[in-house]
Amino acid sequence: MDWKILNDIWRPLLEVGILSVGFYYIFVLVKGTRGAAIMTGFMVVLLSLTLLTTLLQLEVLGWLLKAFFAFIAIAAVVLFQPELRHILAELGNKPWFASAREQRENIEVVIQAVSRMSEMRIGALIAIERFIQLYNVVESGLPIDCETTPEMLETIFFPNNAIHDGGVIIKGDRIAYAACIFPLTQRQGLGKSVGTRHRAALGLSEETDAVVIVVSEETSTISYAHKGQLVRGVSEEMLRSFLTGIFVKKNQPRKMTELIRNWWDSLTRKTAR
Repeated sequence: MDWKILNDIWRPLLEVGILSVGFYYIFVLVKGTRGAAIMTGFMVVLLSLTLLTTLLQLEVLGWLLKAFFAFIAIAAVVLFQPELRHILAELGNKPWFASAREQRENIEVVIQAVSRMSEMRIGALIAIERFIQLYNVVESGLPIDCETTPEMLETIFFPNNAIHDGGVIIKGDRIAYAACIFPLTQRQGLGKSVGTRHRAALGLSEETDAVVIVVSEETSTISYAHKGQLVRGVSEEMLRSFLTGIFVKKNQPRKMTELIRNWWDSLTRKTAR
């Protein structure tokens, strides 16, 4: 009896799971784009009208909505063409199965570069992109698209270099843009010791989910900003611990496998009884 019920419900559960994962990743990829607000408003209006029509049994409005659903695909392509292109590009380039080892290697590259620039008193401003696209927030930037290495970061921020002013945007293991102008924070009472780089790091962290690292040219101290919070004067180990906690998801695949295995074992034991 239990096997019959399980056989009847596993397909709907699978469909719900696939749709949920699909909608989640579409939301993550679209989040932060210029059309995100339009798409959100579009979905809110559509769902509200559908719910209103169903509850009040509005026949004319219901007929119009059914006719409109036939053209939703075309309307979505027309309204959200840039976002759809971005989603397809991200699906082709996104490291979906980046291992914890690869993530740790990316972190070590940044830490090594920051540590060396701190020793040489080279000012730096590095933004590591997460889910929200940073280039839609910054005012300008020079496309780089090269592998992230300590030598490349040092070259970009070396004094008197043509592109040493501004910030760098890192996507995964690649430097995407350099010479970017980040939005300055409007927060009051920061004090004169908080310079332009720190204000830019704080401003970008207030508007996005990025992690922004700052090396002070005057004091050689290392700081980072995240979620509108600026932490100054951190050590190399403190920075490594923070970045690891943000970007390295420990044992998630193993834990998920264990949860599925435990659920299946529990289900089979109940069925056997």
